[in-house]
Amino acid sequence: MIAGKTIAITRSKDDSQEFIQLITDSKAKAIALPTIELISKGEKIVDEFLNAVKKEDPDFVVFMSSKAVKLLFDIARKVSKYEKLQLAVANTTVIAVGPKTKAALEAEGIRVAHMPQRYSSVGVGEVLTRLNPEGKKVIVPRSGASTPFLAQLLGKIGLDVKEIYLYDVCSFRDTSQWNEFRRLFANNKVDGIIFTSASSVSAFFEIMLKDSNKKTLLQNLAKSKIVAIGPFTAEELKKFGVEPLVSDVHTVSGAFQTIKNCFSK
Repeated sequence: MIAGKTIAITRSKDDSQEFIQLITDSKAKAIALPTIELISKGEKIVDEFLNAVKKEDPDFVVFMSSKAVKLLFDIARKVSKYEKLQLAVANTTVIAVGPKTKAALEAEGIRVAHMPQRYSSVGVGEVLTRLNPEGKKVIVPRSGASTPFLAQLLGKIGLDVKEIYLYDVCSFRDTSQWNEFRRLFANNKVDGIIFTSASSVSAFFEIMLKDSNKKTLLQNLAKSKIVAIGPFTAEELKKFGVEPLVSDVHTVSGAFQTIKNCFSK
């Protein structure tokens, strides 16, 4: 039973509301660990996107996160180019990687034409493969820390891919919010950790290795259930010597179900 267990997730408290609710409903304790900060590339991203749409005349726009949607549209509002951005996006076939991204787009008045069954780069590739992609163009606004996997995958199925980097990622600087986690973790009282991105994995190790050596850190991690939200996150964990369970459904609720199952056996 997960009741009474302490489970951490590598997201800020604001970004962990769904997780906290799921944990609380299961009578367990939730710890939110802010691991990364997003650094916007500034107002220029709106013009860069609009210019790319004008130049490329893309068939598709793919959004890989709700954060990318919010950042792009919030800045467009700020620089009085919201309607222009809205029209530019709406004039393409819009694909959202998952339900949160879809909801974020719909909140901006954008109709989402497709959402994959698998909420991942592979799922996006599967959707586009069915849409006769050969020779067509796609724009992907996303993080500068993203892996090249999606662009390479879409290129292989015949698409002309243009990625626009909206923000960079760095490790969270104010780690005072980690104090409770550090204390519980050092005493083997963290029962599970859900890692939500490859960036959060590297940031977790960067933060934790300031106070601990790698051998001790890995020994303590081995005493907890470790879940990766998806395959890229899992691969990053393996680079650090951690063999995680991988969620079948690449969402917070999917990862929660995976870790919950760990305590049902």
